[in-house]
Amino acid sequence: MKLYYSPGACSLSPHIALREAGLAFTPVLASTKTKQLADGTDFNTINAKSQVPVLEFDDGSRLTEGPAIVQYIADQVPDKKLAPANGTRERYRLQEWLNFITAELHKVFTPLFNADMPEQAKALFRAKLGERLQWVDGQLAGKDYLMGEGFTVADGYLFVVANWGQHVGVDIKPYAHLGAFMQRVAARPAVQAAMKAEGLLK
Repeated sequence: MKLYYSPGACSLSPHIALREAGLAFTPVLASTKTKQLADGTDFNTINAKSQVPVLEFDDGSRLTEGPAIVQYIADQVPDKKLAPANGTRERYRLQEWLNFITAELHKVFTPLFNADMPEQAKALFRAKLGERLQWVDGQLAGKDYLMGEGFTVADGYLFVVANWGQHVGVDIKPYAHLGAFMQRVAARPAVQAAMKAEGLLK
């Protein structure tokens, strides 16, 4: 398999999942700025949506959208318990978390990276994120991870998105449970390996 990624982008979530799963894959850098691969290939020919992540299979077919990709990865190694079994209520709970992170956090963070976005508008997005992060903080009270004691692909996704706060003026320090969660996830060997591979850690 190949994972098309951009350093620190949402593609870090499936990158973490692949390393947690222990699956063989080749990371392929796809710049979200130049829209080109290292060999000059137009990334739009890989994904017409011009977004990472993309997971490419050995037969050349591809899967896009992070929440779908991380569930596929988890299902390849059910013994790792990166996602509850399909058809269970807990699996739908995982999907609930993935949907929340992508719609209520990921997409609210995105405008803050836009240099042309007026600061007044960015303040509104930061306020919205503050409300959402406070709710997440409450959900983490008394738990190591979103689903309880075990790490799942939803935790990797939350870690990646919440980590963006340091780059766009969203402070997570007021959220003690979320802060402890971030430290817990950051200490995982697979997470450190993925971040080092993307040049995010020395």
